[in-house]
Amino acid sequence: MWRQPKAVWAVAFASVIAFMGIGLVDPILKPIADQLHASASQVSLLFTSYMAVMGVAMLVTGVVSSRIGAKKTLLAGLVIIIIGAGLAGSSQTVMAIVGWRALWGLGNALFVATALATIVSSARGSVAQAIILYEAALGLGIAVGPLVGGLLGGISWRGPFFGVSVLMAIAVVVTAFALPATPPAAKPTSLADPFRALRHRGLLGVAITALLYNFGFFTLLAYTPFPLDMDAHRIGLIFFGWGVCLAFTSVVVAPRLQHRFGTVPTLLVNLTLLAATLAVMAIGTDTKAVLVVCVIVAGLFLGINNTLVTETVMKAAPVERGTASAAYSFVRFLGGALAPWLAGKLGEEVNVHVPFWVGAGGVLLAVLALTVTRPYLRGIDAEEETKVEELEDEALAVSVSEA
Repeated sequence: MWRQPKAVWAVAFASVIAFMGIGLVDPILKPIADQLHASASQVSLLFTSYMAVMGVAMLVTGVVSSRIGAKKTLLAGLVIIIIGAGLAGSSQTVMAIVGWRALWGLGNALFVATALATIVSSARGSVAQAIILYEAALGLGIAVGPLVGGLLGGISWRGPFFGVSVLMAIAVVVTAFALPATPPAAKPTSLADPFRALRHRGLLGVAITALLYNFGFFTLLAYTPFPLDMDAHRIGLIFFGWGVCLAFTSVVVAPRLQHRFGTVPTLLVNLTLLAATLAVMAIGTDTKAVLVVCVIVAGLFLGINNTLVTETVMKAAPVERGTASAAYSFVRFLGGALAPWLAGKLGEEVNVHVPFWVGAGGVLLAVLALTVTRPYLRGIDAEEETKVEELEDEALAVSVSEA
């Protein structure tokens, strides 16, 4: 799995940098609120604008990529992120930051959907192995993001935004030189293709499942810093632990559980445990030690979920992988967009426990959605290739590269 073309490693490296942006701002939410005199729900809009624009923009990623090629799409996404992050760091008000985070979300949409499709199509071995590689990049980026955000945020809340711009500039250089030119698709994708893909009940059901579990995911990510009420450095360390757990289970644990118990049974148990963790956070919100332990433990479940859901999406509908990824991401990011704002609002107007109860309820509904979808996911655990075929593919790839 780890013997891959340099193009795959180039995209994987850029993916690490891109995914750092998800958790990078987490440690500075409270400092931004304090220094710019904003409420929790206002600051949570940094996640909402980012996720909402990213979700809607996913619908056009295939249209753009199929017309200008994957490499140009990836580079365009990275450049937009550089601009959005830099301008966010230069802003003087929360709403200005929210607006530039929306631009950041547009760039991330162009990059993320294209990166997944590029890695899956270019990597040696099976789709499952390619997705594990992608999830490794995702997990590493999510793990390192809060740590870097905490370190830079300890200097100034503007630091993480400028840090992203610098790191993305490095990613642009690596992608430009290491990724070969990719021509436009023979048949351009239309705006209607992702909606057509959602006609497949398996893909739609998995997307709805992801939308609902994202309520729990982004409630934890965007709201927990407020009841924790710690400085940026300590928040960064806590979410670094969360990210390490996520990265470990996504790469090491998820494939083993999938092989032993099957994809859907593993997901059903995993989502139930995540809901239970959020329920414990709801009960123990006033105890910081409970929140810290639960945040880190939740990373274990989220890593398993991310890997297995992404792989299921790639297999659930007989459509091009880029189209399936765009359709699925459009639906699931709606949950990621609404949850942060709703959590902040509920925490302000009801009490600090309610956001976690709502997050737990969303994840339990995800269990129900996946249960209903299960009949349409038969065969997703079938082996794509025998071991012999995989070895033959690798030998062929090596002989071609040496020719």
